[in-house]
Amino acid sequence: MNPFPRLETERLILSELRPEDIPVIVAHASNKRISDYTLNLPYPYSDKDAVYWLNQANQGYKSGTHYLFGMRLKPEQPFIGGIGLTVEPRFSRAEIGYWLAEPYWDQGYTTEATKAIIAFGFEQLGLNKLTSSHISLNPGSGRVMTKAGLVKEGELAEHISKQGVYYDLVVYGLTRTRYQQL
Repeated sequence: MNPFPRLETERLILSELRPEDIPVIVAHASNKRISDYTLNLPYPYSDKDAVYWLNQANQGYKSGTHYLFGMRLKPEQPFIGGIGLTVEPRFSRAEIGYWLAEPYWDQGYTTEATKAIIAFGFEQLGLNKLTSSHISLNPGSGRVMTKAGLVKEGELAEHISKQGVYYDLVVYGLTRTRYQQL
């Protein structure tokens, strides 16, 4: 099997999740605000959740269905968040998902990482379409998607329930054709 891909941007390295990341992942992901704004991070977040995520990353990479990267700051490479693609090979598309530790919000890191993941999806994996979504409670994530080149495709009313409250799900997409035009 080929080694896990390593992507670099101006300020970030996107690389394989490692067991030594677990304490930092747990420390950052235990923030309730991160859980509130994401679809899949539980609260409270435990070592068991981080181990599950790393196993999902490893198994997904082996099967070609998940490419889950740790976001790391250059040059020391501390872990600051996660980003990845969930691939649907049958339709040649993938969904982008990400989360970032709160101390790093509003500094453009997620947009930078998302652009790198988009290039990876189209140029390395040969996908035809990338999608992403966010709950209406998190418009900042929509700004990330727009800045990265995705286009809003629709809104699904009261589609997501978190702690008994229903939220709209806002869906974005980018096709290979549009990506090539950018």
